[in-house]
Amino acid sequence: MSTATPPATAPVGFPFTAIEGQPLLQRALLLAAVDPLLGGVLVEGPRGTAKSTSARALAALLPAGRFVNLPLGATEEQLVGSLDLEAALQRSAVQFRPGLLARAHGGILYVDEVNLLADGLVDLLLDVSASGTNRVERDGVSHQHEARITLIGTMNPEEGQLRPQLLDRFGLFVRLENVPNAQVRKAIVRTRMAFDADPQAFASRHAAAQTALALRVAQARDRLASVEWPEAVHDEVAQRCQDAGVEGVRADLVMLRAARAHAALEARAQVTPADVQAVAELALAHRRTQGQPPAPSSPPAEPPPQHPEVPPAQAGTNLPPTAPAPAPDAGPADQNPASDWGAMPASQAVPLQAVKALRPFQPKKA
Repeated sequence: MSTATPPATAPVGFPFTAIEGQPLLQRALLLAAVDPLLGGVLVEGPRGTAKSTSARALAALLPAGRFVNLPLGATEEQLVGSLDLEAALQRSAVQFRPGLLARAHGGILYVDEVNLLADGLVDLLLDVSASGTNRVERDGVSHQHEARITLIGTMNPEEGQLRPQLLDRFGLFVRLENVPNAQVRKAIVRTRMAFDADPQAFASRHAAAQTALALRVAQARDRLASVEWPEAVHDEVAQRCQDAGVEGVRADLVMLRAARAHAALEARAQVTPADVQAVAELALAHRRTQGQPPAPSSPPAEPPPQHPEVPPAQAGTNLPPTAPAPAPDAGPADQNPASDWGAMPASQAVPLQAVKALRPFQPKKA
């Protein structure tokens, strides 16, 4: 009788196609999967809104299928790579040791609570995400390698905000609200309970939809470079960004790339205004400036002058003007300065209070 332990099977992940109640989040993640150079997706929302579940589920749709988690305590050399000390000591060889960015190439690099990550690491992540290349110049190593990562950062606003400079550099932004109603809550809970009861059977029921979506993403990535932007789309993107009062042109570039990724997902050869409409809020939500009224085209008209003896409440009525009641004990302005509105009363002399003399302090004898 064999007592060998059967090999452990890999844990089954929650299918992307089974996520309930988060269509905007799913759209943003799929756009980043089609075009990793969008600059990543930042997801802001309270606890329990499927942020990490959605990010892990997206990895199964990518060709590489990699999901790399960046811990908050990671160092820069762990992220970008460093000199291989073992090779240097044993063989006197200058050799590059890959970091997490190299491991995540072609897959997902996930940062939970990205607002708590050191600003230097966030800045570095965004540089690599937008360029697709990791360059290392440290410890005597000069090396670069491809790092086409789909960067996904999540954060809970209750735990602090991300600096505006870093927030703007994320390509797409999704702000998740709490569950909108009881019916959606019921559907989410029922789906999750079915998965927890039997993950294998649940994944099998969604296998066909998962395969179809993975093929759709792969085809969209292949046709992405051939999708064209007509002049009307450029005009609409420029006008939307102008109306939103965004700073710089990063929003324009992100919106155009996202609209192209959306058109590729829809198997279109040309971007349409509908594609721009579908991605506009994802590109503008964290860049839109608030409280900027449009500049007036002409100076405002001055109000018509009123009779000084007519109170505003009686202006334009048939009632006779009422003379203002005299102030009590009113006198000439130079003798009664308090009669003017806002004037302070005249200063008064205050007698000094007698201060009791202090006795000198006598230190105790040792």
